[in-house]
Amino acid sequence: MRNGIPNLGALQAFEATARLGSFSRAAEALNLTHSAVFRQVTGLEERLGVQLFTRARRRVTLTDAGADYAGRVRHHLEQLEKDTFALMTRSAVGRSLHIAVLPTLATRWLLPRLSQFSTRHPDVTVSFSVQTLPFEFADHPYDAAIYHGHQPRPRTRGIKLFDEEALCPVCAPSLIEGVPPEARLEAMSQLTHIHIMSRPDAWRQWYQAQGLEFLPAMSAGPRYDLFTMTLESVRAGLGVALLPRFLLTDDLEAGRIVMPVPGVLQVDRAYYFGYPDDHAPSDALLSFEAWLQEITQVAPWRQRAV
Repeated sequence: MRNGIPNLGALQAFEATARLGSFSRAAEALNLTHSAVFRQVTGLEERLGVQLFTRARRRVTLTDAGADYAGRVRHHLEQLEKDTFALMTRSAVGRSLHIAVLPTLATRWLLPRLSQFSTRHPDVTVSFSVQTLPFEFADHPYDAAIYHGHQPRPRTRGIKLFDEEALCPVCAPSLIEGVPPEARLEAMSQLTHIHIMSRPDAWRQWYQAQGLEFLPAMSAGPRYDLFTMTLESVRAGLGVALLPRFLLTDDLEAGRIVMPVPGVLQVDRAYYFGYPDDHAPSDALLSFEAWLQEITQVAPWRQRAV
């Protein structure tokens, strides 16, 4: 132990045992013997002066202190793995990129188009990690980020990808089947309103923009973290939701979802691609930026993946 920090082998043995629930499984995962893992964990408990597991015959169960410590150790081991990966990829003559992305934008818009970039630049490896909150590049192993905001983040340079422009109300066709257009607003107001946690006031703002009253019952619907979860709930007929227009084109054209009414909520935010401004970007990063700029020349809700 150096400066109070246990050795890495003991931490790995403890984390694997906590995750897998037995010394034997941990030993198999780490390619060690049962006795080696047992000694590592027991030695860790002795050095910490804290019991991490209760042992009953061949079963081990985390104590409260052990469960809390296991979560923290797992987080730091994962971060160490990411940092090591970042160092290795950066040493590969700048031909690898690690980019922080928003999950729905990456899944629905970026990844379906990425083969275009890979065809042009087969020597560049692009890896993605989900990051939904603002962060400092100095604290994370990312070369760049795709993010959502009112303006570019401080101490970065890059490009605006596209304006979000509007959130559109959508629901499953079955929820308004047979309802004439003039009665759909009333019918929609009776549906469960699904909310996005990052846009808690969106429905209130939508009703205000239409000159309509936002009723308390409309706040009672479920709340989801991700647009993908929200879109799937809409497809499943669980209610009506407000979603960015660029995510909806395929589903609207296929008839999987519909806009019950035409009114939208205008949005003054955009999606950006940025990277630190305190050092020169690699050729691979500049190539990726140029490709993103090219594919965003057309409004994203009119684009098609190739």
